Amino acid sequence: MHIILASNSPRRRELLENMGLSHFDVVAPDISESPDGSLAPAQLVSSLSARKAAAVAARVAPDRLIIAADTVVVLEDTVLGKPGGGAEAACMLAALSGRRHEVYTGVTVRQGGIILTEHEVTAVDFRVLAADEIQDYIATGEPMDKAGAYGIQGYGSLLVEGITGDYFNVMGLPVNRLRAMLALFGVNCLKLASVSMKEKAF
Repeated sequence: MHIILASNSPRRRELLENMGLSHFDVVAPDISESPDGSLAPAQLVSSLSARKAAAVAARVAPDRLIIAADTVVVLEDTVLGKPGGGAEAACMLAALSGRRHEVYTGVTVRQGGIILTEHEVTAVDFRVLAADEIQDYIATGEPMDKAGAYGIQGYGSLLVEGITGDYFNVMGLPVNRLRAMLALFGVNCLKLASVSMKEKAF
């Protein structure tokens, strides 16, 4: 089966490989990711992931299995996307300091006319951050391409006090939910992983 990841995210590529999907292509979707303020977070990420999958489906053969995802950080009723610069990143991190927020990821798996879209939510607790810590973190450059201005898998792990839910969802791809979705399309991730390991052994 020919699998396509509709994302430029290196984190999502890494997570797919960790799931046993070592053979897939990457096709970046060409859509606007500006959040629609009229949609609830779950609807927003579901809609964006479906649009990403549709954009790529229009450019590839119909038998390709497409995986698309979109992630946002939500603090109370405010959706935090990727910061536009250092000042906006500092504002986001200051707002998250000492508080709980939610990370929503929408996932779409699409093959031909069969389309499945679901979403995952994880709660994340930040410790209280000093102003100089926020500036030091921004100076690493890590916040600039991440929703909510932090990456839990990198230096951002130093800001997080705890999580409730799927850790990988905070990275941008809820792997267990995706595993179950792929199974409905006949993709067995653990079997693919075992085959890949056997190939590497020779």
